[in-house]
Order: sequence, then C-alpha cells, then structure tokens
Amino acid sequence: MAAKGKVYLVGAGPGDIGLITLKGVDCLKRADVVVYDFHLNAQVLNYIKRDAEFIYAGKRGGHHTMTQEEINRTLVERAGRGKMVCRLKGGDPFVFGRGGEEAEALVEAGIEFEVVPGVSSSVAAPAYAGIPLTHRKISSSFAVVPGYEDVTKEGSAINWEKLATGVGTLVFLMAVKNIDELSRKLIQYGRPLETPVAVIRWGTRPEQKTVVTTLAGLPREVREKEIKPPAVVVIGEVVRLREKLKWYEDKPLFGHRVLLTREHREGFEELAELGAEIMEFPTLEIEPPDDWSALDEALGSLGSYDWIIFTSANGVKFFFRRLKAAGRDIRELNGVRVCAIGSKTAKAVEEYCLKVDMVPEEFRAEGLIKSFASLNPSGALAGMRFLLPRAQEAREIFPEKAREMGAHIDAPAAYKAIRPEAKGKRLKRFLKEGRITVATFTSGATFTNFMAIMGEDAGEMLKGVAIAAIGPVTAKRIEEAGLHTSIMPGKATIEALAGAIKDWALKRRSP
Repeated sequence: MAAKGKVYLVGAGPGDIGLITLKGVDCLKRADVVVYDFHLNAQVLNYIKRDAEFIYAGKRGGHHTMTQEEINRTLVERAGRGKMVCRLKGGDPFVFGRGGEEAEALVEAGIEFEVVPGVSSSVAAPAYAGIPLTHRKISSSFAVVPGYEDVTKEGSAINWEKLATGVGTLVFLMAVKNIDELSRKLIQYGRPLETPVAVIRWGTRPEQKTVVTTLAGLPREVREKEIKPPAVVVIGEVVRLREKLKWYEDKPLFGHRVLLTREHREGFEELAELGAEIMEFPTLEIEPPDDWSALDEALGSLGSYDWIIFTSANGVKFFFRRLKAAGRDIRELNGVRVCAIGSKTAKAVEEYCLKVDMVPEEFRAEGLIKSFASLNPSGALAGMRFLLPRAQEAREIFPEKAREMGAHIDAPAAYKAIRPEAKGKRLKRFLKEGRITVATFTSGATFTNFMAIMGEDAGEMLKGVAIAAIGPVTAKRIEEAGLHTSIMPGKATIEALAGAIKDWALKRRSP
C-alpha cells in the first residue's frame, strides 16, 4: 500500500503575481496535484511542473464548479494515493477562504498538511490603493468582516453595535451585494455619516478601480460607478490618506497588461516596475532536435572552424548540453572565435566561461555578412569556416549568402521549437474583454502558433490590441495575417522591444 501523501494549503495572494510567497512557489513546483480556485492570477500556474494534475475548483461569484465537500474529498483522495497536493487559494487560506474546513477534513482522514499563508486582499487592496489600515495618529485597530451575510436576519454573527464604533478601520470583503444594508447598519449604530469610505475593485491588478465616498453616499456611489465584485470596502479616517499616498495607480504604465508569447519575462522587468502586468503565454516549447547526427558530426571537428555563431540562448544551452553528453571537452573550442546574436545570447555564452568575440550591431543575415566581411581585407568570406548550431526549422538566408561568398558553413539542428498543448481559455476571455493592451511576438513562429492556439477568432480578438513585433520578419508574418504592427524596435532584441513598448505606452499617457 502506497504511503499517504501530503496537502499544502497555499495562499496565492490577491492578484499581483509578485505577492505569492517563496514557499508558495516552492510548493507549486513540487506538487503532483494542484486544486485551484478562480480568483487568483493564472500566471502562478506557470510554476507548476508539466506532468502535474490540474483540478479547477471554481468558486466565482457564488457559482461553484465543485462543492466544498467535493473539494475536501478530492484532497483526501489524491493525498491518499501518495500524492503531494497543493490546494491553491486566492488571498490567504485561513482568511474567509474555508481553509480551516479543508484542514479539518484532512485531520479526520489522517492526512498530513501544512498551511502556507498568503497575502489577503483585506490588507493588499487597501495598500495598493494607498490606504494604510492603521496609522499612529489616526487608527490603531482594524477589523476584517465578511460582507456576504444577510444583515437583516435575526441572530447575526456580527455584533454591529460594537463593530460600528469600537474599531478604528473596518474592512469588508464580499460586501457589494449587501452594500445598502451594511451602510445603514453602521449608521444606525453610531458610525458618522461623513466617515470616509473607499471601495477597491480588482485590487493589485491592472483593472484596479478605487472609488472614494462617505458612509452616507456609499450605496449611491456603488450603483452609479457600477462597482461589481470582487471589491474590498474600507471604512475609516485612514481613507483620507489615499490622496497623498496612492502609488500604484500613479505608476506610468498602470492599467497595461502586456502579453508575452515566449517563455520567461527577462528583459521586460522595467515594464513591470513601471506598473504594467506581464502575462506569460508561451506559444513555443523548446525540445531536442529529431536527429543529433549533424551536430554530433560537427562536434567531432570543432577545432576546424574559424567561428561558431550562436543565435539564441536556447542554441547555447542545447549545444553545450550535447557537447557534454558526447563526452567532449570545451577545450576543443580553443582557437574558435565566438559570435553571439544579442546581449542575452552573449550572456548565456559567458556563463560557460567563454569570451564572446563579436556581437553584431545588425542581427539580420545582411548585418552578419557585413560584420564578418569587415574582418577580411578583401571584404569576402572565401575560406572562412562557420558552425551555426540553431533551431531545426531555421531560415536559410544567412547560410545561403555565406556560401555564395565562398564560406563553408555547417548549420546543424541543436533544438526544435514546437507548439505547446495550450488551451488559452482565460487568455481568450481577457482578449475579448479588452484586458490585454499589448501582445508581443518575438518570431514568426510565436505569432503563427498563437493564431493556431486561439482559433478562428484570433484575428478578431487582436484587433483591439497593440501588436509589438521584434523585427521586420516577424512584422511581415503579422501583416500577412491581415493585422497591423503598432510597435517595432529599431534593433531586434528583447531589451529594445521592451523599450519600444515603454515609449509607446508613455506617449499614450501624455496629455
């Protein structure tokens, strides 16, 4: 009989992906099974290993894909099989997250568990709205209260008489539907009508919207501004500090959500620092090539080449991985000069303690030819020998031009890019709702795969989105699909692309 597994009750935070804890990320990376809710940033699911089982528990606006009893049974059953289970919940699992009920079910079944606290929206949303819940000169206490209870019923679990005036700052979660009665109850028991109130919808996300009013005007403002769940209501004098302390909504790129169709956000950090949310949806997965024989043959005569050209960090990784697997030595590159296309590729090469001899200013085939020809007094490439480990499906422009100029070039496949089995359900919804402002494409393949994954409505979904292409080749593929490229850097690098997006967004913000 298999040993029992373990369940981790993990808080994912309120929305901003940076608010999940390091321990929470570690649990996700190790989990065999992840049971997750609706109200969390789907980007956290990128941390989960590919072969893990995903189970959607729902819980959106009162509509449940799984009942709480079904969730409890699922946790017990999967852990009973010896699985490491991550129960991923928005906010904190023990703050109105029913994590206590799930923990009780695990104890009763004899299943080991741990709680990994998360940042609750009750503190995060006010913080992102510039509202401190406590302040030495204004409020020394706060209370977090569920707002979904029918306040008109007899025998309420909330002591409204003491709550109304006994706590400095009141934070209500899930209160929008009962906002009229909530306001009336607090006024009835002594909270002044002019008490400042803030309602924060989608706190910590690009859609964050904050409405400031008074306790007396609260119901009317919620109706007129069409505030819907999820929203956090903050009541107290600390709300007056928002005008001075609001920081998130004042960021220059606040409100922008930038879609990346490649793995990893390196190079786009500045956009996030300026307030944009980076949404990763890789449309390429990198795998070993179908056949290693051409690369293996080249590895057998490394010393015969004048130059080795790396076009990407993936090419670097897979080249050296194969070099090691073949039992060969990096010293066989002695005397071979190294060319890297782009600073990221150069950095990847240098991590293997190799010096990069050339990073061309132009990354297109013509620019490479010009760079190498400049090394020869005659301006030709005759007699030069190149090794170009690259993607299996790479274009032939540079190899063909090099051969035309008399060079010998071997271009073995070091890796291949495939389209992942992605569904993109949430991304489709975000696109249709206008919640993506910029979509980036770093190659023709990322665009082609994106269109295939999104399906027949892909072109229509992108029409309201600014499309950013890394270079003219990618832009041409986009234009051929009947779409317009709004952003393209002068240099085909990730850093230049991110800079062009920043300039575009700041220009739109300017009055």
